[in-house]
Amino acid sequence: MSLLGKVIPSASAVAGTAPGLARVAAGAAWHTAGWGLRTSGRAGIRVARAMVDQDVRVGLMRETAEAVGIVAGTAARIILPGSNQVMELSDADYEAAGRDVVLARTREAEASEDSLPVLRRRGAELLDRSRDVWADEQGHPAYARILDELAPDEARMLLYLLQAGPQPSVDIRTGGPAGLVGSTMIAPGLNMIAGRSGVRYPDRVPAYLNNLFRLGLVWFSKEPLPDPLEYQVLEAQPDVLGALHSVKFAKIVRRSVHLTPFGEAFGRTTLVDEGAAESVYPEHQAPVTGGADLPKA
Repeated sequence: MSLLGKVIPSASAVAGTAPGLARVAAGAAWHTAGWGLRTSGRAGIRVARAMVDQDVRVGLMRETAEAVGIVAGTAARIILPGSNQVMELSDADYEAAGRDVVLARTREAEASEDSLPVLRRRGAELLDRSRDVWADEQGHPAYARILDELAPDEARMLLYLLQAGPQPSVDIRTGGPAGLVGSTMIAPGLNMIAGRSGVRYPDRVPAYLNNLFRLGLVWFSKEPLPDPLEYQVLEAQPDVLGALHSVKFAKIVRRSVHLTPFGEAFGRTTLVDEGAAESVYPEHQAPVTGGADLPKA
């Protein structure tokens, strides 16, 4: 028998295997459809979009061709009657066939998410929502992402800043006659937020503050707090005294740490319960141009 004859069975052989092929096809359809429904909820949306979007329509046609190829490949694996063995397709085979189709569709959809038409469509949808007077927006959409990027200690620090208000901070710089010409930083951004908020890793507080600044939750004002008594306890701390005594002449520059308006709203929404969200908390200054000096870790 020729190679072609081995690959393409006769009409009578195909007729004999029809019930088996029907059973396999039904099983494959059932398993593939079940897997697809479990893993892709966007299929119906893409079909609706294909009615008005030519690019989506072309993509669906290409995926249909891929699916036909997968089914043909699966049918070719079945051994015709008369052989010593008959291949039984397992659940894993059905699952694999379904995954090939759904993953191909998902990859194409994800690859087009940042295309210019998609971005413009999303922008138009966002503006439509802004004009919807009945829409109820529950917090900023960035809150969920920010929670994933916070350490537990950073959440404690944010809650403390929300409840206790702005915190004093000091820089230690060289002073004396030499300081009149050019002052050098000795220790920047010393504060008592670690001890007062009860963080687990106090030595990481400078890095924590860097991250909170990066996320737009806190800012560092060049201005001191109005009450000078806020600085008396801070300036008596061992790290401040150690920096002061590390050089012959030193001076203290008073600054402060504040929540941004975004950080305050984030804290009210995510870090306190619903009853406390509307409570009156100490007021923080809003950032000003040139006043957000990032402390060094």
